[in-house]
Amino acid sequence: MFICICNAISERQVQAAVAEGALSLTDLQGRLGVATVCGCCAETATEYLPGGRYANNVPAPSLGAVVDDAANDPSVGGGMHVHQVRRA
Repeated sequence: MFICICNAISERQVQAAVAEGALSLTDLQGRLGVATVCGCCAETATEYLPGGRYANNVPAPSLGAVVDDAANDPSVGGGMHVHQVRRA
């Protein structure tokens, strides 16, 4: 489905821009050119941004590698380890 007829911007393009970090209409305008001609699509485009009606339809951004448990996480056996250092 097209979101912006004037610039031929599809719903998938808007979703991808949001998944890549677009947080405002200004971001979408800069990345895609949405709502830069007649502006009729501005309201629909903003519905894909966080907090919008269609925000849940946007795939989450890839977070990369998962970090292992932190050494100071008390839920991971034992919590922090304290080492004493003595000076001569």
